[in-house]
Amino acid sequence: MMSENKFRYDENVAVVETTKGKVRGYEYNDVWCFKGIPYAKAKRFHAPEPADAWEDVYDATNYGYVCPLMSRPMPFGELQTPHRYWIENENCLNLNIWTPATKQEKLPVVVWLHGGGFTEGSSIEQVAYDGENMCRYGNVVAVSLNHRVNLLGFCDLSEYGEEYKNSANAGMDDIVAALQWIHDNIGAFGGDAGNVTIFGQSGGGEKVAALLQTPAADGLYHKGMIMSGVLDPGLEDNKGSGKDLITAMLKELQTEDVKVLETIDYQKLITVYNKVSPALKAQGKYVGLVPNPNAYYKGMPIEHGFREETAQIPLIVGCVYGEMATAMKAENVKKYKEERLLSREEQIIKLEDLLGREKADEVIAEFETAYPERPFADLHFIDMVFRCPSKKFIDLRKKLNQTTYSYMFNQNFSLNGGTTPWHCSDIPFVFHNTGLIPVTQMSGITQNLEKQMFSSLMAFARTGNPSNDTIPEWPACNDENENVMIFDEHTRMIPNNDQKLLEVLKTNYGPVYGQELKGMMEMLFGDKWMKMWTENV
Repeated sequence: MMSENKFRYDENVAVVETTKGKVRGYEYNDVWCFKGIPYAKAKRFHAPEPADAWEDVYDATNYGYVCPLMSRPMPFGELQTPHRYWIENENCLNLNIWTPATKQEKLPVVVWLHGGGFTEGSSIEQVAYDGENMCRYGNVVAVSLNHRVNLLGFCDLSEYGEEYKNSANAGMDDIVAALQWIHDNIGAFGGDAGNVTIFGQSGGGEKVAALLQTPAADGLYHKGMIMSGVLDPGLEDNKGSGKDLITAMLKELQTEDVKVLETIDYQKLITVYNKVSPALKAQGKYVGLVPNPNAYYKGMPIEHGFREETAQIPLIVGCVYGEMATAMKAENVKKYKEERLLSREEQIIKLEDLLGREKADEVIAEFETAYPERPFADLHFIDMVFRCPSKKFIDLRKKLNQTTYSYMFNQNFSLNGGTTPWHCSDIPFVFHNTGLIPVTQMSGITQNLEKQMFSSLMAFARTGNPSNDTIPEWPACNDENENVMIFDEHTRMIPNNDQKLLEVLKTNYGPVYGQELKGMMEMLFGDKWMKMWTENV
């Protein structure tokens, strides 16, 4: 029988004094919940400024506005990754806090940075982002935040005046402002400002990496977790000036006054951008939407190296086995799933027909060593988009410290007779939110796997080491080994689990894989995708 839920909301419950005034949330099952607290304000394309103070108690029971999106959401893939969409407004610099109602002090703080690249998403976009269970079962203070994305957060107008000097990285500037607010205020919510872990998945993981390269963020966090968030630097950073882009947009608007871009309706701004940017993108010119290295931001570490000041920050870096499987053409997904049901010999024949016998034999040998539990047809779903650059990232970082940890989420799901894990599928396990996501339910597996992944993050948030009594010993990566924790129904630690496999795949399978993902990846990254894939794989 389900235990009785407890709810409280009155003037004596969940009231906290911040530097700008009192905020009032509510209590639910011994967790104080605060939503939509403003941490800063900003004019379009300008740096964030401190939020205005308020006299009355601020009502923190409603989620705040989320940043306007460039396209309307479509109902797709909701079974795999359930979403929540919310009211959009440029006044979106707000955060949410979940803290135990037991008046504890100096608890670890975990700060979630949402996915969606640098162009989409919000702090509440996925159902699994909810921080209540993380707070309740982990005894931590959980925080999630909204910031400017897409053109609002990443558009270079620096050549048009000092006021725009960092408009190309305004979205990251927002996150720094949020971390500063957390530093100044989280103690009042029971959190330890000296023990802050930032973590994020996909675009959120990219933001963790970007913060390592942002001097203004130094001292505002102490550990980080990057989930499926390292891409080739050619896809993560912009290069060059935004002068051509802004000139083209002003010409389309029949004006030379850059201030017009600050005041026109957001949808018109995006319409103009979408009209002029494809031609610039085809020429390899700056089109915004991702960070741009400058004095504020040093550029993604795979290309620019890690800053000395953050080289010792403990990091967990990981991927999902089948990240981009959902980006394949539907007919190919159907074909490969059918191949999974064939005999071992029949699957080998299929691979030989695709790659040729010599290449197939080499791939099969290494795949069987790395993933002996998987049928050969699962080779087609293996991730190389995030795993290859993540491995480069880890290889570079492990030379600097003894605090870099690697993982692979390898658990299949009971979907259509068995499906490899996909991009975002590990999030519910890390948040202790599998109970909110029906597709995660696997008899005899889910509860234990969730406990392992959640306990690992909680241990890491407390000590900087993810080892705990629910998993095998998890050593940091070192000069000799990338010590990879494989999370699945038989969680285990395997040094260099896919090192040789990736080397073989790049040569023998890379061209096939690149073509299978071509449509989706070109839509996301344009011509840069195939150029990157050809040069690196």
